[in-house]
Amino acid sequence: MKLDTSGLESTSPFFGSGDELCPELSAAPSFSVPLSTDFDEFQKDTKATLKHAKGTTTLAFIFKEGVMVAADSRASMGGYISSQSVKKIIEINPYMLGTMAGGAADCQFWHRNLGIKCRLHELANKRRISVTGASKLLANILYSYRGMGLSVGTMIAGWDETGPGLYYVDSEGGRLKGTRFSVGSGSPYAYGVLDSGYKFDMSIEEAAELARRAIYHATFRDAASGGVASVYYVGPNGWKKLSGDDVGELHYHYYPVTPSTVEQEMAEVAGA
Repeated sequence: MKLDTSGLESTSPFFGSGDELCPELSAAPSFSVPLSTDFDEFQKDTKATLKHAKGTTTLAFIFKEGVMVAADSRASMGGYISSQSVKKIIEINPYMLGTMAGGAADCQFWHRNLGIKCRLHELANKRRISVTGASKLLANILYSYRGMGLSVGTMIAGWDETGPGLYYVDSEGGRLKGTRFSVGSGSPYAYGVLDSGYKFDMSIEEAAELARRAIYHATFRDAASGGVASVYYVGPNGWKKLSGDDVGELHYHYYPVTPSTVEQEMAEVAGA
């Protein structure tokens, strides 16, 4: 079948014929298509060639009052910090939150898509979808796009009829249930603080401080994490944002500067 390109031809050339003016304009448009018999392998090779460099720190844990969720706000493009104000905790519905780690566009789009599907489920069944159901729905969607270049590492946290729920879902279709997770390049540092300070019977204030401190220490050690440490609480009445603190200010909150007097400085110099 021949492609009709008559609509692309110029009907009123400026001077002389179109061929004399610019031969490329009169030629049929064409572009090269990659020759590949295995499209999945082609996608994997392309992804490996691009070598996306990303960084973030997100965490969530269950305690006696509900679920605490926290994240930083830095977006990086390789060694370049592209933004310090990214919203990495996404509201899926009034009782459920999702965290963002990996590709920003992938995470934002699929969380938005999940929010639509959760709302349609609520309208069809006259009840909110459970955290288990929402996480399974997202895992099934991501599994269907497995090997196509998506980069998603998310936590689905919320409160339903059974109480608090927390799941980890990734772009390979993996899905894990747990009581505490941390995802991103700064997660090893956040886990160190979480594991040492976590107790199930914490109050909301204690849990919020633990989450805030874990995000701060991760941003202090991980160059790809930073910006603002946002902390959300999910309880029986839905989610609520508790705080959003600049990690630079948190540094001086946890490690206050103690000014030394002039006499002390002179005594140190004399003793040396």
